[in-house]
Amino acid sequence: MSDPDATREGFEEFVVARRAALLRTAYLLTGDHDDAEDLVQVALVKVVPHWRKIADRPEPYVRRVLARESVSRWRRRRWREVTTAEPPETPAGADEAGDAAGRDLLRAALAALPPRQRAVIVLRYYEDLTERQTAEALGIAVGTVKSQARDGLARLRALVPEAEEVATTV
Repeated sequence: MSDPDATREGFEEFVVARRAALLRTAYLLTGDHDDAEDLVQVALVKVVPHWRKIADRPEPYVRRVLARESVSRWRRRRWREVTTAEPPETPAGADEAGDAAGRDLLRAALAALPPRQRAVIVLRYYEDLTERQTAEALGIAVGTVKSQARDGLARLRALVPEAEEVATTV
């Protein structure tokens, strides 16, 4: 039986080391900073009981929980979503206006994707996972990852025709 203090310490070290990366992924999945914070918290709470089993390689498991919980939360909350005429304020410290506008445009387009397509796009192209890793994280077939990525990218290209140029700034 492993030492509970060592287990707790390992979990805390992981959270300190990877929290910012988890928040970035959660933000891309949710499109909202507050929802991203909540999503990370919920994912970490769900991971704690399994920590001993995943402690040697926790990142894929935590990412899987993030992606699945994001889709589940969207399904539960979609009836409450309210669209706005104007995007939220640009975060403090944003780069040049053009770069910030391009990122905002891509984020808005990403938010327009269905949750599974968004999760596939974020995990495949932002987190740089392979098709197999993405499929494992989402609990879907590799073929589904391929079709969701294809359809998601096509939709992004339709929503943001200049995305090819802007993508290098995100």
